[in-house]
This record gives sequence, C-alpha cells and structure tokens, in this order.
Amino acid sequence: MAAYLGFAAALIILILDQATKIYGLFIYDLPVREPVAFGPFINLIVVWNRGVSYGLFQQSTEFGRWMLVVISIVAAVGLIFWIRRTTGWVLAISLGLIVGGAIGNVIDRLAYGAVFDFIQIYFGSWSWYVFNVADAAIVAGVIGLLYDSFLLEKRRTR
Repeated sequence: MAAYLGFAAALIILILDQATKIYGLFIYDLPVREPVAFGPFINLIVVWNRGVSYGLFQQSTEFGRWMLVVISIVAAVGLIFWIRRTTGWVLAISLGLIVGGAIGNVIDRLAYGAVFDFIQIYFGSWSWYVFNVADAAIVAGVIGLLYDSFLLEKRRTR
C-alpha cells in the first residue's frame, strides 16, 4: 500500500509541475509579462536554471546538461526501487515527491535545455532563490526523509 502512495505522489507532482510550467510559459506568457506580483512576498519571474537546486553547479555546455539529465534519471530510478520496497507511508510519499520533482525537471532539461523556475520569494530587497513546483516537492521530500530517518525510525526500533 505504501508504494502506491509513493507512486501517486510522484505522478501528482509531475502533473502539477508540468501543468504550471506549460501554463506559465505558453498560456499566461510569463516571459512577456514578468515580473508579476503574486503576493506581498512572491513574484512570478522567469529564470532558466542550468544547474541543480538553488542554482548550484551551473552547466554551460551540452555535456553538462546531459550529465545532469543522466544523474537525475539514475537517481529517480534508484528511488523508484526504494519506493517499491518500503512499507512506511511517510517514506514512500517523501520518495515519491523527490521522484516526481526530479522527473519534472528532467523533462524541462530535455525540452528547453534548462529548468524553468518561476516562483520568487522575497522580502524587501532580499530575495530567496527562484524555484518551481518540482523544486518545492524535492525539498519537501528531503524534509520527509529526514523526519522518517530521525524521528520515525527511532520509534520503529523501540
């Protein structure tokens, strides 16, 4: 049962991620309208991320782009096998969030050559990084993994 929850989480994130990106790029036409104030601390802007989370390890070559694609796919496949073996629902959903986010960003790299990030959180002149639904899911999945590892695992072993 836990594996089904993990795969459902991955599918939901993948659909939400790609739907928001397609809407932002092709229907709302964010590249023409940016910046769009979405709230007192949120803007919608266009950033083409050629690196990984938080813009780390920026790649300027095709080789670098394809290496990120391959690494992401290998990681997603490994996590899919982990989902299939887990019995804990928190762990399965957390892994599913990471898988869905990773696949969503791989699709961007394949389709556009970079990941389409568009949500900017800021406060005054201070700006946090620009991200998308896939990135948020990956972060939430990692938090879930940490929660499962440090809190739930201790309870299971007692």
